[in-house]
Amino acid sequence: MTNKKKIRITLNAPVVIGMVGISLFATLCNYITSGTSNRVLFMTYHSALLSPMTWVRAFTHIFGHADWEHFISNMSYILLLGPMLEEKYTSKTLTGVIAITAFGTSLVNYVFFPSVALCGASGVVFAFILLSSFTGFKDGEIPITFILVAVFFIGQQIWDGITVQDNISNMAHIVGGMIGGALGYVLNKKATEAGYVDKTLLIRDFLDIKPMVSLFTRPRRFGKTLNMDMLRVFFEKIEEDTFIYFKDKQIWQCGDFYTRHQGQYPVIFLTFKDVKCLTWEETFQKIRILISLEFMRHNELENSSMLTTYEKEQYHRIAGDHANEIDCQMGLQLLSLFLHKHYGRECIIIIDEYDTPIQQGHHCNFYPEIVNFMRNFFSGGLKDNPHLAFGFLTGILRVAKESIFSGLNNLKTNSILDESYREYFGFTKEEVKAMLHYYGKEEKYEEICDWYDGYRFGNIEIFNPWSVINYITDKCFPKAFWQSTGSNEIIGEIIAAATPETTENLYKLLCGEKLTTYVDTSAIYPEIQNNPYSIYSFLLVAGYLKVAASYPQNDGNFMCDVAIPNKEIAYVYEKEVLNRTNQNNISIFINQAIFSGDTQKLQSLLEEFMLKSISSMDGVNEGFYHGMMLGLCAVLGNRYRVRSNRESGLGRFDIQLMPMVNGIPGSLFEFKHTKDPHADLTSLADKALQQIDEKKYDTDLRDADVDSIIKIGIAFRGKNVVVKRA
Repeated sequence: MTNKKKIRITLNAPVVIGMVGISLFATLCNYITSGTSNRVLFMTYHSALLSPMTWVRAFTHIFGHADWEHFISNMSYILLLGPMLEEKYTSKTLTGVIAITAFGTSLVNYVFFPSVALCGASGVVFAFILLSSFTGFKDGEIPITFILVAVFFIGQQIWDGITVQDNISNMAHIVGGMIGGALGYVLNKKATEAGYVDKTLLIRDFLDIKPMVSLFTRPRRFGKTLNMDMLRVFFEKIEEDTFIYFKDKQIWQCGDFYTRHQGQYPVIFLTFKDVKCLTWEETFQKIRILISLEFMRHNELENSSMLTTYEKEQYHRIAGDHANEIDCQMGLQLLSLFLHKHYGRECIIIIDEYDTPIQQGHHCNFYPEIVNFMRNFFSGGLKDNPHLAFGFLTGILRVAKESIFSGLNNLKTNSILDESYREYFGFTKEEVKAMLHYYGKEEKYEEICDWYDGYRFGNIEIFNPWSVINYITDKCFPKAFWQSTGSNEIIGEIIAAATPETTENLYKLLCGEKLTTYVDTSAIYPEIQNNPYSIYSFLLVAGYLKVAASYPQNDGNFMCDVAIPNKEIAYVYEKEVLNRTNQNNISIFINQAIFSGDTQKLQSLLEEFMLKSISSMDGVNEGFYHGMMLGLCAVLGNRYRVRSNRESGLGRFDIQLMPMVNGIPGSLFEFKHTKDPHADLTSLADKALQQIDEKKYDTDLRDADVDSIIKIGIAFRGKNVVVKRA
């Protein structure tokens, strides 16, 4: 049996439908009242300026029509062109177009034709016709279709106005067409500006300093690849005149010192973002193909008179994908030599996502092989290379301790903690506001901040550009778009290697708390397992944490206050942390038990969870159980503000669930722990409850007018637990 798709009627263009409906009503009223309604409300003429109705009719005249033929003629055009325009420019914008056209035509009619009354939507029709002709608009260009439409339609109206004597206001048609054309230009110019977030001043900032090699470290999906491609297009010397891509951008306003570099350099461009193989053999094969393709891209070298016969043989061997590992290690050095000889100018080397195969090597156990290859590869191309003008690299990590950039004293690293280039990766709040303004979604700014803001590069706030674009594209419905942009192996390994203290800290972060930690910007992947404090460095550079405050240290690194940046990452964090610890499903059941106050069910579920999920060595202190319970409470974050170790009353409670929804109960938890095999857990749980009352931990909840408060005392020993409720 096949499912048949049901056909349904949709309201696709509410402004257009609304205009047709009001016009139908006005025309019907005109018929019933024998023209009185039009004269009173739906017709503009030279009436007193002090009369409120003069100003009302300046807008409402577009709804009135002389007869049914007049109505059907105009509405046919409105229904034909209107939906397309409303979909393209939004309902709000189209309403503005209609209003401007209505007032503009009435104003011209009032001033220049005082003896003529104006009635009907013809001006709006002509505005729609000229506006629709801008569909293929590009900045700096006038579509030929617009010229032809203007000549045919407006030219005809001018001719008819001179030669034909009737009751049709040709001037309204002309004015409407002029307004539609002008608005079409402005709106579509605005569209081109909104469609491109101008980051070209990155070029200016680079040329002001011009370090030999620049490394930009940023989380994934923050525009690294796009920026590197922009640099390639700007600097690369090719047959195409790439000037056209920058003539209207900010960099072109900076002067000749900067623009004279445009299109002047041979460029080597490699991106390793897709080099994610399971073995070293497969990885090398893919890298070899990428190097071969870049040699082939520079096919001007094939018959270059500046290269020797031997050099051409070397070129053909690598371009033909016959290179061995040594050839590939020398790939940058050889290609830069050939390009320098051919063009008579040093080249630019751009390597995008250089550390992706290194990360993959760590996860798939070929780390030494890939590190050794990259060390030789970069050394040949970037270290003391006389054929190098300057180089750019991007990645997530610096990977300095493995000497990948050994001896590279000309390397300038730009991390998320540095001030330089801070605004060029990701969107600033001004850029986000401009995008929302263009799409008529200014009211969504607070929501987009909650979900995708919160990052801090240098000392400015940055939005996740990938998520912002997807949010706007997806009709401004907030989702965790970032979670699907790549694998999350880093956080998986972190959870696997986490100590009880680290686990507790991760759960505290998930509950909205800050953590002060040392951040090592040169951390390497093996340190995840060997150095528990490197965890926060990895989470920070990978985009799972933000810097709330930073304190520079003498060794060049930082002490930082870190936190989860926004709702999107909290969702990703929660999902990954809970899934990695096999807590996701059971945490839902546990929270149902907490919410209902079912202590027996809660005790049973906690026993089941600890039996399956923790080792006998985990439960060595109360802090572990505290962190575990924080994690299990995290899924309540949409209904409760989860707080930990905060002062209330006469002391500090363990966990508080402050309701964010009216009418649901608040909760307080106090934990006790013992190693004594003979200790009575029931008695300990009762002491925990007694402490809640004696210390008046419920003070904050009562001050917040929470009427119903669930008090729970829990006693732990190893994998045993007793839960009591007051």
